[in-house]
Amino acid sequence: MVKNKVGRPPLYDSPEKLQEEISKYFKEGVKKRTIIVGKGQNKQSVIMEYPTITGLCYYLGFESRQAFYDYEKKPEFTYTIKRARLFIEQEYEEQLQEGNTIGAIFALKNFGWVDKTEVDQTIRIPNLPDIIIK
Repeated sequence: MVKNKVGRPPLYDSPEKLQEEISKYFKEGVKKRTIIVGKGQNKQSVIMEYPTITGLCYYLGFESRQAFYDYEKKPEFTYTIKRARLFIEQEYEEQLQEGNTIGAIFALKNFGWVDKTEVDQTIRIPNLPDIIIK
């Protein structure tokens, strides 16, 4: 007896096809914004690109970020998804150097970055022999 497949067919059936579309997003699908840099007479308009996970997901045709992350769980797509996420993370990290810090910090925290050091001060006491009180 043949089972009927249930659910939607996958958007991408190979990592190569997914990588091709991811590359297109980074080359032509990233939204651009004009920002003003400098002060006084040194003001300039600069066109900046801001790749985002959500923008990538939308461009690729996913209905949610979770659907995109679910592809990462498939062994054949893991490398491709991780590389795309790493590229976007790099863009946010570079924004820190350009002075556009608030949004970049928020985004990097969503990538798992932390801006504090946690110190474990747990004291471990070795097992001591039981003391019998008479």
